[in-house]
Amino acid sequence: MRLAMAQINCTVGDLQGNIEKIKNFVDQAKKRKVDCIIFPELTVTGYPPQDLLLEKDFVVANKEILERTIANFNEISGVIGFVDYFNDDLFNAAAVFVENRIIKIVHKTLLPTYDVFDEDRYFKSGKENDVQPVKIEINGKNFSLGLEICEDLWDDLYKIKVTKLLAERGADIIMNISDSPFYAGKGLERAKLLKKNALEYRTPIFYVNLVGGQDELVFDGQSMGFDESGHLIALGKQFEEDIILVEIDKDLKKPMVEPPQYDREAEMFKALVLGIRDYFRKSGFKKAVIGMSGGIDSSLTACIATEALGNENVIGISMPSKFSSDHSKSDAQKLAENLNILLLQFGIQEIVDTYRKTLSGPAQQIRQHFKINPRDDDPVADENLQPRARGNCLMDIANRLKSLDILVINTGNKTELALGYCTLYGDMVGGIGALGDVSKLEVYKIAKFINHKAKKEIIPHEVFDKKPSPELKENQFDPFDFSIISPLVDEIIENRRGVIELINLGYPREIVEDTYRRIRNSEYKRRQAVPCIKITRKAFGIGRKMPIINKY
Repeated sequence: MRLAMAQINCTVGDLQGNIEKIKNFVDQAKKRKVDCIIFPELTVTGYPPQDLLLEKDFVVANKEILERTIANFNEISGVIGFVDYFNDDLFNAAAVFVENRIIKIVHKTLLPTYDVFDEDRYFKSGKENDVQPVKIEINGKNFSLGLEICEDLWDDLYKIKVTKLLAERGADIIMNISDSPFYAGKGLERAKLLKKNALEYRTPIFYVNLVGGQDELVFDGQSMGFDESGHLIALGKQFEEDIILVEIDKDLKKPMVEPPQYDREAEMFKALVLGIRDYFRKSGFKKAVIGMSGGIDSSLTACIATEALGNENVIGISMPSKFSSDHSKSDAQKLAENLNILLLQFGIQEIVDTYRKTLSGPAQQIRQHFKINPRDDDPVADENLQPRARGNCLMDIANRLKSLDILVINTGNKTELALGYCTLYGDMVGGIGALGDVSKLEVYKIAKFINHKAKKEIIPHEVFDKKPSPELKENQFDPFDFSIISPLVDEIIENRRGVIELINLGYPREIVEDTYRRIRNSEYKRRQAVPCIKITRKAFGIGRKMPIINKY
């Protein structure tokens, strides 16, 4: 059997577009003499469809369009993920077809309900007794396909072991169709698990994964195949659509594939680029506007946007105040020249002064009414006028020039978002965040990777050398030692470590307690933050649900 693994880029809700893509890959496969083509999980609907699944017409339409499509196929067999239903119950399902008819529908058995997953909100589980290989005849030969869907592979925390059951019940090939969101290093974990299962059950296993960006999530593809001896025999491209061919014949020794050397920063950069590119493409925006301060965060964001959208579609805006240093302005200019993007520069001091003057009267009236002293005012309010003026300017440009289809890309990083070191309706504005799941230390590492990859200085060396500063008052620098705070935040958010555990790891108690307090007290800000591209195990957004009011 000549097998094709089709890792495609679907769009949630675009039933017709997804079906057209399926047809295109089937046509490609037939031209390459493929016998059986395997598509990812929920290919028809896109993933995750979330509350679209509560729309009955959407669910019915997804099955009808799949059935009509398969009825027009010929000379090929395959597997396509879709949403099945029976009465009021929905199932995450896979349709197995031969020629132009569906011969079997398999339901997902294990439904994840952690991190970004919430599948038992919508789906019913397949039954253990129904975990059976599918008998299929191809080219006069009988195959017993052990078909499973995504989480069915990741069974450590479940009583039902789908892969084990399929192998015990006679599967001579196991196929896993998946929509597995990316985080750094996830591909290595998948490969380890697939190899383990292939060896343990002495059964070839093929894993077909979705590729593309959907809201905050990125799917990295990297479909894989392992033979019964645990050798890697097929590997799809990462972050690109691909059709991966492999010959299935027990008597044929299959050539092994050498995986590329792992590069964490390269992988993270490519994930961010794909996430931004697809967010723009799928939402209909064409151009990005970025506030460029000359700092490391906005510099990296500009590089990501340029790689994702093309230099002709990126607009940099430099908005100095009286506190902005000359090197900040010149560093932004150098970067724009290196990237060959449009950079506009205008001062905001007049806006800030007018803002302050306009508010001084009402503020004084409120003080008099409540009998409070101006000395009790928070001086940070004056500082925050500057990022809010900048945020308003960016949003106005995007809003006003509607024929250009502009979206603001937010530049804030994960460490600062965790600590609340950001201004609501100021430097938190935007339609999508490029770095909201990238720690401050990783920002520097990815930025260095960009220069290394280009073999020349894209981001000026001065950006790396200077102390981070918001430049909102004289001689101001960020009040954190990021070499300590950045990994500490990651331990708290991604690894869920407690205070005592962190102190035992060597972090000073006062820093741990202060960091916890800042994270807890900033939840209300993050609830209003832009969606950010997810590239770690635990990102802010749909995968982290914490109460705003929290006294723990």
